[in-house]
Amino acid sequence: MVRFKNRYITVEIVPADGSDKLLILKTTAVQNAVQKKVQQLYGDFGAAAIKAGFNAKYCNAQTRIALIKARHGPHKFLLNSISSINDVGGRLVTINILYVGATMKHCFLFLRTYQQKKLEEMWDSFRNDQQRKEMQEALMTLTPAMKDFR
Repeated sequence: MVRFKNRYITVEIVPADGSDKLLILKTTAVQNAVQKKVQQLYGDFGAAAIKAGFNAKYCNAQTRIALIKARHGPHKFLLNSISSINDVGGRLVTINILYVGATMKHCFLFLRTYQQKKLEEMWDSFRNDQQRKEMQEALMTLTPAMKDFR
């Protein structure tokens, strides 16, 4: 029996206008935007290649991070097309690929260190300890499943 290898792509979704407003993201909007761009760039062949095993697994509005799952092989279509996506759910955005991993565990471990660095950069801009604590909870609480990946 052959095992299916997957790739998990961690992306950052940045609004094109550069605003710091909360970006409302849904996994279905990210998934539809990626499918649409692959269809546009690679046609029916690309769309059919990524269809099996393709899923947007995780999307966080506070951190603007999304996790996309794809099968090994067709994930190359995604990697080439993700950077050219400029519309997610009717909003103009820029998508940056942060990390490509073989397991969700590795992606969550990367996200933890990435969010820790972001928190250290923003630490001086907070006025009191209450704001710091709230931001730390928002950034470091990725998902309940993340607690298993210590």
